[in-house]
Formats: sequence, structure tokens, C-alpha cells
Amino acid sequence: MRLVTWPTAVALTAIALVPAQALEIRVLTLNVQTDASDGRLPGIVELIRRSKADIVGIQEWSKDIGPDAAKAVGFNYRKLNSDTALLSRFPIDPSPYPSWSAPIALPDGRKLEVFNVHLNHAPYQPFQLLGIPYENGRFIKTEEEAIEEARKARGAEVDAAVQSLASLRSPVVLLGDFNEPSYLDWTAATAAAGRHPIKVAWPATNAFARAGLRDAFRTIHPDEMAKPGYTWTPTTSPSDPKDHHDRIDFVLFRGDELRVRNVKIVGENSANADVVISPYPTDHRGVLAAFDY
Repeated sequence: MRLVTWPTAVALTAIALVPAQALEIRVLTLNVQTDASDGRLPGIVELIRRSKADIVGIQEWSKDIGPDAAKAVGFNYRKLNSDTALLSRFPIDPSPYPSWSAPIALPDGRKLEVFNVHLNHAPYQPFQLLGIPYENGRFIKTEEEAIEEARKARGAEVDAAVQSLASLRSPVVLLGDFNEPSYLDWTAATAAAGRHPIKVAWPATNAFARAGLRDAFRTIHPDEMAKPGYTWTPTTSPSDPKDHHDRIDFVLFRGDELRVRNVKIVGENSANADVVISPYPTDHRGVLAAFDY
């Protein structure tokens, strides 16, 4: 990993006085599946290279192999929470921050606050609604039960992140594996089409929306029927009775200065992804968003 010097406040102020032109920033969120074990780390490195991402939020990265991946792609590295990390082409502020975020210094002197979250995986409400046994989750039937179960599973984590977001004024990008679908996807239309069992106003994405964050994928692809954008999972068939394909990995953003240029799914084939990597090295498809800032 290359050594970097975080710009001083004076330097940042001086650079900020220069009128800035729009800078394209490409961010990627990716769950690497249990530390990219079983020899999959080279595949993860190749995926990051081919995505041409500038900033990568990694989940399920509990072992300290992150610096090796960062070095391989020439990025800076920062461990965040117990199993999350940031890799960045740009310097990452080394100062103590909440465990799920860090400011990143851009070449023109501005900064971008980047969050990376991996919310609790169980109980998993789509499985609870569909009667699929998983982690002792009780079976449920209604939207109200699904919201209650989701809040029990992830509410404290979401509340803590929202509280931290409230104190920030700079533009924010929030990456992560939510282990929970979006209220923008489980709509009356998708339920009527049989894509999901019922309509559910999922609370995690709802809470971040109330905090002013927008879903980059749905900003570019607002029609949930035309573009599902499934990130879970490339490892099973859509007809597998023990699974349910869904969009649970997200790039959210806040700030008038950020404009979404495009959002692409990174995956195993052209039928399910815009950026194809084969063989595909993990059990989540990635989400790659390009912003003008």
C-alpha cells in the first residue's frame, strides 16, 4: 500500500478557493463472502480492477487481508468495523471517526464522507415471509410483522448510522450490504406480479431516505418492474425454492453537489449484470455508481 499524506486544513482551504470543475467518482459496494476465502482473493482484486472504481466498500472482510488487496490495486486502505473496510484511490483520513465511515480527500481539495455498512443478516425477513428456514427465524405473513422483525434485526444499527449522518454537512455516499430489501422494490406492483410475496415498506431504506439519502440505482432506474437490479445472489437459480433473489446491496447518496451519472450491476453474466466478471468470485453482485461531484 502506498504511503499518503492527509492534506492539512490550511491546504484544503487554499485548494477549495479554486473553482472546482465536476470530478467523476466511481464507487463500488461489494460483499466478498467470508474474507474471499478458498483462493478467491485474486478474483476480487481482478473485479476491483475491471470495475475501474475509485472507492470500494468491502463487507465480510474480518481477516486482515485487506492491505494485500489494496496493495495489488494500488489503493489506500482503512479497516472500519469488524468486517468492513474502505479501499480508495484517494487519501483516507486517518483520524478517529465512527467505525462505519471516513472522509476521503479528493484531488481538488474537497472531501467526500463515505460510509460502509454491513447490517445484521438474521433473521432474514424475505425468508420468514416465504417459509424458508434460516437462522431460527419465525415464519410471518404480514407487512407489519416484516417491518417489526426487520427493526428488531437491524434497527439499532440503522439508528446509529442515521444519528451520525445528522451531524455531517459534506456530501455523503453510503455503501453496504443491508441484508434487507428496499421499500422501492417491494411495491404493490411487484407483489401483484408475483415477484415478491407482498408489499413491504422496508424500514432500513426508509430510515435512510428520511435522513435525506437517495438510492443511486433507483435514481437511474426508477421502474422497479423494468430493472430489478438483483444483487442476491449469483449462486442460485431464480426458481430455487430455498432462496429468493433480491436487491440488498446499495449505493445511497446525499448532497446537491452529487449527480449520478450511471449505475451498473457487477456480476457473472450479461443476463444479470452490466459489468461481467467470469468466473465470478463472490455470492453478492456488486453495485458500481459513477457520480459527478
